Parts: sequence; C-alpha cells; structure tokens
Amino acid sequence: MKKKYHILSGEGIGKMQEQSLQNKKAWEHRAYEFWHKRDGTPQEKASQIVANPIACLKKHSPYFENVAGKRVANLCGSNGRKAVPIALLGAEVTVFDISEENRRYALELAESANTTIEYIVTDIYEIDLQKYGGYFDLLYLEGGILHYFSDIDRFMSILFGLLKHGGTLILSDFHPLRKCIISQGDVDYFDRELRSGSVAYKDFFAEEEQSEFPDVSIRLYTLSEIINSVLSAGFQLQRFEEHRGWENENIPWEFTIVASNET
Repeated sequence: MKKKYHILSGEGIGKMQEQSLQNKKAWEHRAYEFWHKRDGTPQEKASQIVANPIACLKKHSPYFENVAGKRVANLCGSNGRKAVPIALLGAEVTVFDISEENRRYALELAESANTTIEYIVTDIYEIDLQKYGGYFDLLYLEGGILHYFSDIDRFMSILFGLLKHGGTLILSDFHPLRKCIISQGDVDYFDRELRSGSVAYKDFFAEEEQSEFPDVSIRLYTLSEIINSVLSAGFQLQRFEEHRGWENENIPWEFTIVASNET
C-alpha cells in the first residue's frame, strides 16, 4: 500500500500556523457539497436526527442522557451532526471549527431541526479563552481530529482551559494502531513528522476532479502520547475505552477517553 502523504517543512509556531491555514483551505473546498452527497440535504438529515436525537450519538449516548441545561463545546464539530442532537437534548451547544463550509451546513441543519447552536469558525489554537475560559460543563470531540494539530500539548491545554471546574472531557478518535494494521506496516506507529495527505472526503468525488482538492496537514500520535498529553494538561482520567471496527473488524478502530478537570 502506498503512503498518501509526504513530509512538510517548517518548525515551531510558524509550522502550526501553516498547518491550520492548509487544513482550513482543504476543509473549505466543496465540503458543503460533500455533506449533501453523504448525509443528504440539511432538511433530510434533520428529519433523521429529530426522530431520535440520543441515538445519533451512538456509543457515546450514555454520556448525554442528562445533558439538558449544560454548556457543551463540540470542538471540530464539522457539519453539526453531533451538535444538533445534543442541542435537541436541551444543552447549550457551541461548535468550534475551522471551516465556513461546515458552518453553512450545520446552521441549516440546526434550523431544519428547529433548534439553535452557536457556531464559531476559528483555529482551535485561537479560541478566545478570555471569553470561553472555564465556560463549559462538557467538551465533546469525535470523528478523528487529533491528527490536525501538530502541538498536542498546547491543544490539550486549551481544552483544559475551556472547562469549568468539575467539567468533563469526552474525546473519541481513531485508534493509532488502526493505520499501522490496515497498511500492513506501511505506516510507522512512531512517526512524528508533520505530513501532507488527502482530505477525508476526496474519494466521494469523481476521479478526474480529485486533483483539484487541497491536501490536509496531519501529525500522527501514539496512544501513549495522547494519554500522557491529557494527563499533563491537568485532566484526571476517568475512563478509557477501545472500540472495534465499524464492520466488526478484529482490530482497534477507535478509542474514547473520558476525563475531568477536578483537582
């Protein structure tokens, strides 16, 4: 299997800024069109969500059974497919995401579901902690987002700062071993380079159009790097779960970390 990424140049803060700009460019290229291809119109998707909001949260649904009245931040919340059901369950939901195209679909989705969400288009590194520091009861991150951040310790520090005392972090991501196993060793588990790769939804478009899609910038992490970064930020680990593949593959496909900021 051929690698789909190559090493990028750059160091330090400049590299992080370059990475964010590259990912913003990638996720604002026909993303709105992609969500229509995958999830249908906002009206069609909303009808599915309204029918059973808690079911839309799938394996994480137990964490949202008593979310009414709480402030929830859905970071890298994409097209609102998780933020909208959480809002329907009674939470005050704020999405932070880098893509205007994602925002467009998400706000139309919320309107179609007859609910409201706040959607802030920003680099996560640039979230206004003067305004949102200690603001949220719960942070929810899912769908494979850690590889978009070249400084995981800074990222976790921001998450810690967003939570009020006693708040909860729910972080679900792709299991680091997944790529190594399915690539049959082509991907180096301990690779620490910042690399360029294909945006997640590129394959949904015709092959002759795919060359027009900007690449994303990613940095893979080991499981120990992720857990140690959570702990170093000050979080108290409450639970760690590993999840099978979507089609019952006998490999770890995703993981979920539940942590609090109680000292």
